[in-house]
Amino acid sequence: MTSDAFIRILAGGMILLSLALAQWVDERWLFFTAFIALNLIQSAFTGFCPPEWLARKLGWVKRTGTPAPSS
Repeated sequence: MTSDAFIRILAGGMILLSLALAQWVDERWLFFTAFIALNLIQSAFTGFCPPEWLARKLGWVKRTGTPAPSS
């Protein structure tokens, strides 16, 4: 599985889980939804995504072609 697909599946699943928890347990779980969204936004700008880094370290995903940082 590519890291892009892994991150999309993970983020989507975590968002659905946090929405369900907010509905049936406590609405403060929406802060977790906001955290996921902020992490997705920052990774778009910085190229660093902690779950992707961990998944690559564990060998769950292969690295996709990302552009080299400009110098």
